[in-house]
Amino acid sequence: MSQAKNRYEAERWLRTAEEDLRAVEVLLQAGAYAQACFYAQQSGEKAIKSLWHLIDADAWGHSVQRLILEFPERSRLPDLEQWLERGALLDKFYIPTRYPNGLPDLTPGQVYTLDDAQRGLQAARLLLEACRKWMEQH
Repeated sequence: MSQAKNRYEAERWLRTAEEDLRAVEVLLQAGAYAQACFYAQQSGEKAIKSLWHLIDADAWGHSVQRLILEFPERSRLPDLEQWLERGALLDKFYIPTRYPNGLPDLTPGQVYTLDDAQRGLQAARLLLEACRKWMEQH
């Protein structure tokens, strides 16, 4: 793909990550903490995938941490350890926030708390901002 098309696609992914982040805020206010956690994970995943699109690479999978670890230009990411910590937190929200069989005997709505949703929101917001900044510099 051309650089212009790569940037266009990357911006579409980043814009969708921003939309997911707004959904986190709405869900958090509504007290839907498990769902807010899931959308935080989605925002982080899409933000990282935007970088993959920018460099015309194929991102595969849903683990935010793995997408960061395997990013072909990860040596150019500032504060890599912080990116990985945020990715690890968000990865914990991918499956058990959505399925009752992802947790022993309880539903996601019984397990995930305001604190979980706030931490997810913060992690996703920081990753999204870092991805936006990286895209502006490259």
